Amino acid sequence: MAWQISQISLENLLEELSGLEVITNSTQVAKLSEDYYHFSPILIPLLAGKVGDLVVRPRNESEVLRIAQISVKYKIPLTVRGSGTGNYGQSTPLQGGMILETSRLQEIKWIKAGLARVETGVKLATLDKKAQETGWESRMVPSTVRSATVGGFIAGGSGGIGSVLYGQLRDRGNLRALRVVTLEDQPRIIELRGDDVQKVNHAYGTNGIITELEVPLAPAYAWSEFVVSFADFMTAARFGQALGNSDGIIKKMISVHAASIPAYFVSLRSSISAGSHCALVLVAESDREPFCSLVSEFQGDICYEKNPEEASKGISLVEFSWNHTTLHARAADSSLTYLQSLFLNDPNLELVQQMHEHFGDEVIMHLEFIRVNGAVIPAAIQIVRFTTSDRLNEIIRYHESKGVFIANPHTYILEDGGMKVVDYDQLNFKRMVDPHGLMNPGKMRAWQGELNYT
Repeated sequence: MAWQISQISLENLLEELSGLEVITNSTQVAKLSEDYYHFSPILIPLLAGKVGDLVVRPRNESEVLRIAQISVKYKIPLTVRGSGTGNYGQSTPLQGGMILETSRLQEIKWIKAGLARVETGVKLATLDKKAQETGWESRMVPSTVRSATVGGFIAGGSGGIGSVLYGQLRDRGNLRALRVVTLEDQPRIIELRGDDVQKVNHAYGTNGIITELEVPLAPAYAWSEFVVSFADFMTAARFGQALGNSDGIIKKMISVHAASIPAYFVSLRSSISAGSHCALVLVAESDREPFCSLVSEFQGDICYEKNPEEASKGISLVEFSWNHTTLHARAADSSLTYLQSLFLNDPNLELVQQMHEHFGDEVIMHLEFIRVNGAVIPAAIQIVRFTTSDRLNEIIRYHESKGVFIANPHTYILEDGGMKVVDYDQLNFKRMVDPHGLMNPGKMRAWQGELNYT
């Protein structure tokens, strides 16, 4: 155990946790210590064997507070876990200790016009099902919507299906409030509202145990799903950009794939001709007519269509978008990995074309269109044919040298995978609420710098 320097044995710790649901079975604990970091050949050796000593499943906020008090009393590391659908080892404990698993915290407190208040372990699909009864739904969800939790999405995600309309989770207004438990000498409950939510938003649980969230909702449209095929990739990409720029057409997802990717979509093979480049799209059923006009303008072919009445039948195109694309590709070839890129200043898609032509089938283009600062841009989750770590780093450096922003998915360090700078609001909040550095230790570079400095 990495925390044996504390003054408590595992046996005595279990006595302290009596009355709580605790898992000590080594197989279960190991499973609940992992996410999908195996998407990265770089992370596999770094995180292999990193497991907690036990898992605790609180049923309410009072039990979370009790777990926090025990963590602080004996200086035991504490890592919070949702459904484990992340890809960077966000919830993998680097120093053992306790894993706080949130699956029992699943009460929907209330839903009203445009807003919902939920406990952290509520699944996004559950929230949507309930909200849709009153004509609302989540503004954005990950491709793992069926299993991901609201708290896990906020702590580890950045955007997803719906981001073409509503931007990213960090955009003002996309998260209204957070309720967190601290690991101070006397743990307490703090509610953050307004811009203060950014102190904990997308911080991997390094500076607060999220127990409740208040999130905005969007009008629930009847969504039609389309696969549109094209003869060449850049036509597909320009179609995606044009659809994103078409403010009069309501869309939820624009996912564009170069020709070799659709072959990995087993359920869609009968619909998509071999060698076709394609766009997977969710459009409001009421906007079908102008959407089809745009398809004709770009000489696309609608090879698959699913109307809203069929939504519950079969598999949704959401399951082939974002990092589920990587999941399907790796199911066929586990040597494949991925990159995450932003083409921030590329309105004519010249950089997209340059990267596509330069790397060819080594870095296969997959675009997800999102809204950034009011403009729709392509974000790429490219499929990479991995050979060596050195070559992967060369690919990253080449993108960056040409002005493509890389959000590196091959690191578990908060700052290194994101904006590459220290978020001092998050660091200062951690100084206050986690003075002993017990929350998901080893993930925040700024805090590690604090420790080295002191």
